[in-house]
Amino acid sequence: MRIGLGINYAGGFKEVAAEVADLERAGLDIVFVPEAYSYDAVSGLGYLAAKTERVQLASGILQLYTRTPTLTAMTAAGLDYVSDGRYVLGLGASGPQVIEGFHGVPYDAPIGRTREVVEICRKVWRRERLEYQGKYYTIPLPAERGTGLGKPLKLINHPVRDRIPVLLAALGPKNVQLAAELAEGWQPIFFLPEKARDVWGEALAAGTAKRDPELGDLDVYAGPALAIGDNVEPLREFVKPHLALYIGGMGAKGKNFYHSLATQYGYGAEADRIQELYLAGKKDEAAKVVPDELVRDISLIGSAGFVKERVAAFREAGVTVLNVVPLAATAPERVKLIEQLRELV
Repeated sequence: MRIGLGINYAGGFKEVAAEVADLERAGLDIVFVPEAYSYDAVSGLGYLAAKTERVQLASGILQLYTRTPTLTAMTAAGLDYVSDGRYVLGLGASGPQVIEGFHGVPYDAPIGRTREVVEICRKVWRRERLEYQGKYYTIPLPAERGTGLGKPLKLINHPVRDRIPVLLAALGPKNVQLAAELAEGWQPIFFLPEKARDVWGEALAAGTAKRDPELGDLDVYAGPALAIGDNVEPLREFVKPHLALYIGGMGAKGKNFYHSLATQYGYGAEADRIQELYLAGKKDEAAKVVPDELVRDISLIGSAGFVKERVAAFREAGVTVLNVVPLAATAPERVKLIEQLRELV
């Protein structure tokens, strides 16, 4: 089982990069650079490529709608080159709040677009002359939609790898099925090991049945919060506002993926109340409604023995990468947590 984490560089990316180098020495296997509506992820990934030696570098995530499929492929090939083959292309649809609210681009057909983007990327990496006729993307653009001067081209450079690993962030059943069919990795959110099969088992099985054997087994990236030690259980309270934000605030009633997930986990009444309070502007009250059991079961917060037991549960549920969120105030403390977790996995 590998260990990863996502960085937060709001306070200064250069300082975070120095910390990542220390985390790499502590046993970190993969680091994710986010891209929401902060700095772009590509700049940070390129910087990290120059400051690290072994750790894999992943976008977490590049949004489908903000780049053309070919630019996504070119960017991935470039990052794979500067990192000597350490890049993982994390892709996802994000959500209407960011895509329409920040980028001004319609949020439509995420599943269909995901498939076409991945297919186009792989053709680019294989240096095929790019001809693609999809429902959402047509390359080259036909004469009736352009000048008629567009001709099939292939990537000038020879990529380090002709198949860069693709990781899809997916939650709904159709998205998860697509990830199991098409991608090297799948990143769910709020992964609860004991409920994962009930929620996603059918979709994963359907996608796996169509999977190309050359892709190998699907890597599953869970993202638990992490704190190891005696009397660290109170830190679980820090997880609740994050859960409340997603369950209560990421979408309107009836259109919130995370509310649906909490309901599938068996917390439907609590999810309704969280959403009601959050949408009314009562964020602190919403966080208090988040069930203690839910936080406990999706996190790695407790004694070394407890964490070891939960790691085993995650492994049993098919998780291959623990993409943790260390609950620590300083860089040395975060490095220590990764060292402790390395001993337990």
